[in-house]
Amino acid sequence: MEFNLKGSKNDSICLNFAEVLDKEGNFYTKNLRTAKAEDNYIFKGEGVEKYEPHFTFHGFRYMKISGYKGEITLDDFIGKVVTSDVATIGYFTCSDTLVNRLQENIKWGLRSNFLDVPTDCPQRDERLGWTGDIQAFSPTACFNVHAATFLSKWLKDLSADQLENGSVPHFIPAVKTGHGAAGWADAAVIVPWEVYMAYGDKTILETQYPSMKAWVDFLKQGANEYLIADNGDNFGDWLAYAPALRDYPGATTDKDLIATAFFAYSTRLLAQTANVLDKQDDAKSYFDLYENIKKAFQKEYMTPTGRLSSNTQTAYALALAFELMPDSLKASGAERLAENVRSFGHITTGFLGTPLINNVLSRYGYNEEAYTLLFRKKYPSWLYPVTMGATTIWEHWDGINPDGSFHTPGMNSFNHYAYGAIGHWLYTHVAGISQASNSAGYKKIVINPVPDKKILQYAEASYHSVYGEIVSHWEKKDGFFTLKVVVPTNTTATVYLPARTITDITETGKPLGKVDGILKSEALGGKVILEIGSGEYNFSTLLQQ
Repeated sequence: MEFNLKGSKNDSICLNFAEVLDKEGNFYTKNLRTAKAEDNYIFKGEGVEKYEPHFTFHGFRYMKISGYKGEITLDDFIGKVVTSDVATIGYFTCSDTLVNRLQENIKWGLRSNFLDVPTDCPQRDERLGWTGDIQAFSPTACFNVHAATFLSKWLKDLSADQLENGSVPHFIPAVKTGHGAAGWADAAVIVPWEVYMAYGDKTILETQYPSMKAWVDFLKQGANEYLIADNGDNFGDWLAYAPALRDYPGATTDKDLIATAFFAYSTRLLAQTANVLDKQDDAKSYFDLYENIKKAFQKEYMTPTGRLSSNTQTAYALALAFELMPDSLKASGAERLAENVRSFGHITTGFLGTPLINNVLSRYGYNEEAYTLLFRKKYPSWLYPVTMGATTIWEHWDGINPDGSFHTPGMNSFNHYAYGAIGHWLYTHVAGISQASNSAGYKKIVINPVPDKKILQYAEASYHSVYGEIVSHWEKKDGFFTLKVVVPTNTTATVYLPARTITDITETGKPLGKVDGILKSEALGGKVILEIGSGEYNFSTLLQQ
């Protein structure tokens, strides 16, 4: 905060900062723990004096002023956003105002935690580069901002702080002890891969490959018949749903299952990285290792019918997202996940399951269940904090209770971007912008919006890829479904439209057969699939009932 005020010599002013007010409207700072979040200034007595702190920053929504003897107006103060300079490249909006507020909260959480390092929170006595938080959030970050240089720099810090045995500290820079947590240390592999996929530059893989390999080799050394035991440093599915019900102990996913799942996933990504870098011996070795981990996972944690030993949303989301279930059981695994969502009616995942659950549900055709999670307004849900006035993403699903009381102040940040990982699904499924599995940097684009049946009337997203701007804007109006698509130069796109036959679709009023740029078309499974070249298209078809 900057101020411009007059004061007599040796007069003082004290500014205190807080995220929230309590239910009586009082200034609340208990959740800041030992952080004082306080600026004190002593006046020189020489006219209007300008001040702002240069050696700290504050995460806050509210400011309390004390000790000042003069008159104060709002014009005397300027709130300044302090953040690393990452360009905004993504835009999302839809017809639901609460979802739009959620998107804004995601962006503000990113902006206030991308400050030299990707921190967990900007307000309390912590503000650390927690590896698990950015592992969960990096796909969403890469949609909203051009994060390549920011994350590349941080990953070099990770390499520098990586232990000699290959283990990775809980946070980077490593200012405290603790290392090797499943889903946290895996940021060494997952984050560089996500950055490569978003921007298509192999440099980050070349730079980070020794670090990526060292982490997987560390896990391999500690594995017992390709399984990873809980090493005592694992956090598990951090902050998963834990109700105070006698007949339900909470959505607890076994830590060894989680650790083995991430061992498999990091190994598979390392194999894919080796392939991209033309290290074929490594690629084969790590693909073989991945297959062995996968078999061990199935033997240890899965019944012959596809039920997992931890019958939780997170367990199924991990197993399906990381391709750990045999092909013959993927459908039943997805149905178990969907049934779990239907049974609870809400999300039960923590930091590791939340980034995956809606993507997995949509991949296997359970869009109704995914939208149920998105649109839920009661605790636990993404929109519950929005209904409680949140302007950033909370650390806990229930940071503030419905009666206005707070979660335990020892750990209750109101600006923690991890659960904002839902933003990736907003772009890829609600708006429908993604890319082919064999593409990086959006060379081969996929436009496949999946509208819900009841609430949304439109959704729009744009993403400024390395090739140029990609746009997907769909709308349901007057009995028609319209889809505007922009495909940048030197790319192609596969577009999915909800129509039974090709003749049901027009582009700017013309039959598809008379439209330049349509490279291929086919009707399949209630959708028409088009291969198109660069350009701007406006498709229209009758709404299917």
